[in-house]
Order: sequence, then structure tokens, then C-alpha cells
Amino acid sequence: MKKLDWFILKTYLGPLVLTFFIALFILLMQFLWKYVDDLVGKGLEWYIIFKLLFYASSTFVPLALPLAILLSSLMMFGNLGEHYELVSMKAAGISLRRIMLPLVIVSFLISGLAFYFSNDILPKANLKFLSLLYDVRSKKLAFNLKNGVFYDGIEGYVIRVGKKEKDGNTIRDVMIYDHTKHMGNVSVTTAKWGKMELSPDKKYLIFLLYDGMNYEERTDLRRHEVTRPFQRTKFKEQHQLFDLSAFQLTRTDEALFKKNYEMLNLRNLMASIDSMHNEVKRQRDIYHNSLQTNYTFFCRLDSVLTVPADTLQAFNPAVLLNFDCSDWYSIFQSAKANSLSMKENIEMHERNLYGKSKLLHKHEIVLQKKFTFSIACFLLFFIGAPLGAIIRKGGLGMPAVVATLFFVLFWIVSFTGEKYTAEGVLPAWQGMWIAPLLLLPIGIFLTYKATIDASLLDVDAWLRFFQKLLKIPTKPAS
Repeated sequence: MKKLDWFILKTYLGPLVLTFFIALFILLMQFLWKYVDDLVGKGLEWYIIFKLLFYASSTFVPLALPLAILLSSLMMFGNLGEHYELVSMKAAGISLRRIMLPLVIVSFLISGLAFYFSNDILPKANLKFLSLLYDVRSKKLAFNLKNGVFYDGIEGYVIRVGKKEKDGNTIRDVMIYDHTKHMGNVSVTTAKWGKMELSPDKKYLIFLLYDGMNYEERTDLRRHEVTRPFQRTKFKEQHQLFDLSAFQLTRTDEALFKKNYEMLNLRNLMASIDSMHNEVKRQRDIYHNSLQTNYTFFCRLDSVLTVPADTLQAFNPAVLLNFDCSDWYSIFQSAKANSLSMKENIEMHERNLYGKSKLLHKHEIVLQKKFTFSIACFLLFFIGAPLGAIIRKGGLGMPAVVATLFFVLFWIVSFTGEKYTAEGVLPAWQGMWIAPLLLLPIGIFLTYKATIDASLLDVDAWLRFFQKLLKIPTKPAS
């Protein structure tokens, strides 16, 4: 049996690795399509892009791995059934359970590795990926002068070049507006031609300008608002320096991102959830005490009359008879102001609690995902393997379609449960476990049908089943 186990493992691991990297590549292309505007035109070095894609691909493993397990197991058993190898094994007295045994062990190990990845590696990958993506998106577009277009990418300056020669350095008909004084167009430099050079450390751009003029409105003299003094200076050669540090990719301290729920492991998540539960409870208690203290309304009544304990009782107009008619307006205005103040205070407190509660729910979602990810990897194998044995079609045709349908169903149910949990409709242990609990009976049913060689796709068998279920008489054979 060892040769058979080795053959089964070798037949399974090849498609598993192949489908995993295909799914990872598709998800990576989706990422590039989503953030292409933030990456193009910024002059990023190749190793920065490579690091970003590598970290991004690490965060896509929780989606790619379950899909790869489902598709590869379906393909593998479909190929065995299509080439009658599965029939030969059964004819030799080997049951489907025994054929699946080595793959069950592998799936169990993969589920354990998936939990380790989700708990220890994924938080670090999220930290690296999201911090680098934040820096890349914050980076300015690369310095790019176009003919006849005013360029304001350098802070404090607006530059226009009439023509840029083919060498990329020689420029003609240059105009530079200096806005560093924040007083408008009070300083302008023009030149017939010039050259652009980068400093050796590439932090500064040097303009070597020739045959030009400096025009400046003198705002440092007395009564300049009235006299409008103007200075014009002609030059043969002038050097102008521009700071390009804003165009460099500056890395933000990763410690600023470490408190995010996506960067926490199981232990840190449990500690954060516990402290957030206490904080939400404390906020509720503080507001409850404040409401009782500040919104107890007293009317100007006789000392023998007291305010009812239940302030939500229906208003009795007879109370106004204790006051003069001239006081009614002020009473109504005071009641209206107090009601509006209470309403605004309640709405503000509700928004505050909603934000804190939603953040708490997101922590709980990430906590439950660490378990559901590994469980889904195990359950999807028990859907793909028996379904492949029933369909008996290999390759990437029918198996890919069936696997996609099951995975889309799993993803939609999982996404719906996550949304309900995030809004507080369902607790996290219910919302995040809906999808695995849906897969469990499907996997048990398919495994049972494949084990007894049931004709799951036989239309006549299903017709006979429903006829027996609905007690429909069958036509006698002629």
C-alpha cells in the first residue's frame, strides 16, 4: 500500500501547487488593477515593486489556498475516475476511504499550517504590505516636465518649458514662478535656454539657465502697496536649485501600524478584545450616570408638587394651569431647547459607541478568521475529492467550473456573515462560522455518496427518488 499512497500523494501535490499559484497570480492581477493608478508614474525602483507584490501575495493566501485545495482534489479524483484508475483500485478491493486516507492526513497538516500562517505570518505580512502600500500611495508622481505645460509638482514653484530637446537635459524658453514667499506671482525668472542636472545624491535638481531675466516685485520696501516698486535683473548664467526630497519614497515607522487589528496575533487580539469590551461598558456606564444627573427636569411648581419619577409619561397639559399664561411661551421654549440638547447628546453618544463597537466587531472577525481559514481548508477537501470521484472528469474544464461555483457560494456566505458581524447583527462566533457549518453537511453527503458509488448525476435515479418520495405511481413497462 505504500506505493499506492506515494502515487496518490504525487498525483495530488502537483495540481495543488499549480492551482495555488494560479489562484495567487489571479488575485495579484486584481490587486494591480485596483492600485495601478497609485503605482504608475512614480519612478519606483524594481525592488520596491517586487517587495510590494511579494507582501501582497502573502496576504492573498487565505483566499488562494482553500480554492487550490478544492480545485486540485476535484481535478485529481476526476482524472483517476476518467482514466479508470479509480475503478481498478476499487476492483482490487481498495475502498475510497483507504484511497483518500493519505490525502486526509495531508489536508489535516495543511490546515495546521494554515492556522500557523494565519496567526504568526499573516499579521507580519499585513504590517509590511499595508505600511509599504501607504508610503507608495503617499509618494508624489515622478518629476516630469512636458513641453508648454505648467508643472507645479515641486512645492513653491511653477515651471514651464517651451521645448525639451531629445537629450532630455536641454530645455528652451524657460519660465519659473517662485511662490516660496506665499505672496502670489511676485517673482518670475525667464531664460532662453538651459540644462537640467541631478545632484550626485539625486536629492536636488539643478537648472543651469542662460540669457535670461529675473522679474521681482519688491514687497520689502516701505509703501510698496502704493508705489509698486519693480526690479528687473538680466543675467548671462544662473543656477537654480530645487529640492526633490518629496519625490523620494520615505518609509513610515511600522510601529504606527502595529495596533491595527489586521497586524495582531491570537494572543494580542484576545487582549485587545477584552480591553475594548471593558471600554465600551465603561462608556455606557458613564453616559447612563450623566443622563440621570443632567437631564432630570424640574418645573416651577409649588413645593408640595414633585416631578414624576417616570419622565417618559404622556404630557399632561393641566400642569400649565399652575403658571401664568405669560410664562407658557418660555416654558415651551425651555422644554424644546432641553429636548433638542438631549437628542443631540444621545446621537453623539450613539455615534461614539457605534464606532467603538464596530472596531470591536472587526477584532472579533479577525480572531474567528484564524480558525475558519484552517477549518475551511479541511472541509473543502471533503467536497472536492468525493465530487471528483462522482463527476469523473479531469483537467481544468468541468472541475474548474464546479470548484468555482462551490467557492463562490462559500465566499458569498462567508462575506455575508462577516457583514452581519461587523454591524453587530450576529455575534462573531455565529456570523463567521456560517460558511463552514454550511460546508460540513455538503461534505458529509458527497463523501457518503462517493463511498457507496451512488449515481449522483444520474437523472433517472433522481426521478425515481422523487417519485418514491412523493408517492407518484410509475408507469408499467410495455
